[in-house]
Parts: sequence; structure tokens; C-alpha cells
Amino acid sequence: PVGTRCNAKVRNFTNFGVFVEIEEGIDGLIHISDLSWTKKVKHPGEFTQIGAPIEVVVLEIDKDNRRLSLGHKQLEENPWNGFESQFTVDSVHEGTITELTEKGAVVSLGENIEGFCPARHLTKEDGTTPKAGDKLEFKVIEFSKGTKRITLSHVRVYEEVKRAEVAAEKAEKKAAAEATKSSVKKINASVEKTTLGDIAGLAALKEAMEAASKEE
Repeated sequence: PVGTRCNAKVRNFTNFGVFVEIEEGIDGLIHISDLSWTKKVKHPGEFTQIGAPIEVVVLEIDKDNRRLSLGHKQLEENPWNGFESQFTVDSVHEGTITELTEKGAVVSLGENIEGFCPARHLTKEDGTTPKAGDKLEFKVIEFSKGTKRITLSHVRVYEEVKRAEVAAEKAEKKAAAEATKSSVKKINASVEKTTLGDIAGLAALKEAMEAASKEE
């Protein structure tokens, strides 16, 4: 029945999957997309080999055509449920470039998890292009659990740092300008108060002198 786990043996490969033998006379097919949750398998030979044992789970039974659809990745919980909270958009992670293509780079983000960095997001701060094996920081710019795709950018990492530095410099200058403005206001207020005090003092002195003159 559907959901049954079985031990099988790999019999043959096709471009779209693996034919396995569960028991003598009972064969089934594992579609290439059902081999692994995390590895992008281009050909079954990258994942297993003919004659190798493999554990499978029954996904579908087609009695009319006597076909069994099997899965291998379904033996484990979908790790992308956890990746969704770990690799959120704008989060930064260290990754290792494992493959370079014309379109960009495949980046290993840890055990059994990869991301892709488009070529326009791959350039280093000094203008050079990284090589396979380089470890760099990458920012997640897109995450899709449905298509199992994580799009990364190295450029965004140092661009954000530059923006933060410019913003901090502007904030510092603004704070200094406001502090200077406040100091000038205080000085002007003090001068004004002193000046008014001097005027009042002079007026009182004049009145006193006039009163003394009248008495004489």
C-alpha cells in the first residue's frame, strides 16, 4: 500500500529517474525529483549506481498499468521547512563557491544546502571575480520553498556596509551641527541677558545721579 517502506535494488537509469527492483518481478520507478530534497540531481548516476541498494517508499500505485511510483527523499522530513526560517530574505551567511558558470556561482551554505549567486551579484569589493573554493559572505535576496531555490548576493553585503557607513557619517555630522547650533543659541541668550542687565544697571545709576543732583 501507499506509504510502505521497502528495500530495493537499482536496476537501471533513465534521464528522468531510477528503475528499482523491490522483489523478483516487482519493479518501480523513482522520479529524479524524488531522489533528494536538497541536491539538484541532473542524472541519477550522480546520486546512486546500478546494483546499489536503496530504500524507497511507495507513493502511488497504478493498478491498471501495473506501475509503482516510488520515492527516496520522502523517507526524511522536508528540510526546507526549517530552511525557510533560517535563510530569511536579507539574512547574511558565509558560503563556499563550489561551481562557477557563465550565469553565476553555485554556493554551498552548509551540509546538503546550496544557493545560487547570479553573476551580477558575484563581484568582490575590489572588482575581481571570486574563484571556486572561495569563502565569502552572501545576503539572501530571494527564498522559494516551492522551487527549492535560494538566490544570493555578495555585492549587497558590502554595498549595505557602505550605505551604513555613509548614513552613520551623515548622522554624526547632523548631530555635531545641531550641537553647535544649540551652543550658539545659549551663547547668544547669555550675551543678550548680560547686555540687558548692563542697560538696566546704567539706567539705575543715571536715576541715582539725577536724584543726587536735585538734592544738591
